[in-house]
Amino acid sequence: MKNNSNAYDEMRDSGGNVRDVYQTFAHWLQCTNFANLSQKTREAELLFRRVGITFNVYGEDAGAERLIPFDVIPRILSATEWQLLSAGAIQRVRTLNAFLNDLYHGQEIIKAGIVPRSILTNQMYRPEMQGIDVPGGIYAHIAGIDIVRTGENQFYVLEDNLRTPSGVSYMLEDRKMMMRLFPELFRRYSVAPVEHFPQMLLNNLRAVAQPGVQDPTVVLLTPGAYNSAYFEHAFLAQQMGIELVEGQDLFVKGNAVFMRTTEGPKRVDVIYRRIDDDFLDPLAFRKDSMLGVPGLVSVYCNGGVTLANAIGTGIADDKSIYTYVPEMVRFYLGEQPILSNVPTYKAAIVADRQYILDHLEQLVVKEVNGSGGYGMLVGPAASKAQLDEFRVRIVADPDNYIAQPTLALSTCPTLVEQGIAPRHVDLRPFVLSGKTVTLIPGALCRVALQDGSLVVNSSQGGGTKDTWVLNDAE
Repeated sequence: MKNNSNAYDEMRDSGGNVRDVYQTFAHWLQCTNFANLSQKTREAELLFRRVGITFNVYGEDAGAERLIPFDVIPRILSATEWQLLSAGAIQRVRTLNAFLNDLYHGQEIIKAGIVPRSILTNQMYRPEMQGIDVPGGIYAHIAGIDIVRTGENQFYVLEDNLRTPSGVSYMLEDRKMMMRLFPELFRRYSVAPVEHFPQMLLNNLRAVAQPGVQDPTVVLLTPGAYNSAYFEHAFLAQQMGIELVEGQDLFVKGNAVFMRTTEGPKRVDVIYRRIDDDFLDPLAFRKDSMLGVPGLVSVYCNGGVTLANAIGTGIADDKSIYTYVPEMVRFYLGEQPILSNVPTYKAAIVADRQYILDHLEQLVVKEVNGSGGYGMLVGPAASKAQLDEFRVRIVADPDNYIAQPTLALSTCPTLVEQGIAPRHVDLRPFVLSGKTVTLIPGALCRVALQDGSLVVNSSQGGGTKDTWVLNDAE
């Protein structure tokens, strides 16, 4: 599949003229030779390797640790563009938190007929949370909203990540790397800072401790060093100045959770957990889990500790629920959605399923609980064998699949072996919910490094870019 010539080019207009937001950068680029950029790329790889910025690839041999490729050409957004994106992302997260609070309490949206009652049979719904009050009514304390662009002011939400969204560390490290490699560019541009994100996250986590706790102790709970995002867990804990713990470091006593320390047990008030629901507590969920803390769910449901994100948030980022979000915005906030959904077909609906099967080669098909680019089919790039395989899968288990049109994702200039060429990108801003709902002016930008590819996931060969949000003066 060749690079889509109809894709919106973020640097140049249809006449080949450089857009205003890239003017300063384009001038700098003209004065910079390709060999220098290639050398900077090698420096970045060496530095990332030294710091240990890797991720694990499940199902691969040779240790399976890889660097995420880093592109030294930034993605640049104007203050006006960011204002639209940030307002839309905040609206989205406010809505999803309201939905989760409603679903686990009054279920007014089901009574109104907007969301079907069958949602209660979804495997991501956690009946254990029914009627449980969480601090501030906040379920998704940190959310990653995946956004794609198809035109000048055309942005779509591709999916919502509310369980354990990852990628923050790459956003922060990419910025640090760019400032180290190209300090002269930051003298030419007024780029909004992102380095205060860990402090913002910590403040938000402290703000959702149980009422009455004066100086809350926050920890980050990781599955351990073999997890694909372990670097990020260690990085964020270090940046926030909190303890990185595994399940074996914590224990339950009474209605409280304690951390084992060299000075004796220390009570924990907030757990930023990077472990999926199923593995949190062998007494409540998977009995074979060695990653969690026995009794944790009981303490949580009785108000003895705060979990971020809350148990049961997965129902709100299930891809079969995604289709209802625009109507949720109207229902809970009384507003029109700022960001649109991608039109979506559900294989569980007979008419939609037939359309999917008849147009498979034109669609992107996803598993409703899939992530990381796994369990996905990009129809225009698929072989006949892959198309046939997915037809069988969809017919055998229609509830597990949705499909969307193949969007012409916008492109950004990217350094490749042949020089600088357009490559498709997406964007994941991180929205924080505490006393208020906020996000910093920056995001994880993922880039599909293969010519024509629309798959940006790092596990599928994608890379990352630094995202520059310019201050108003630019």
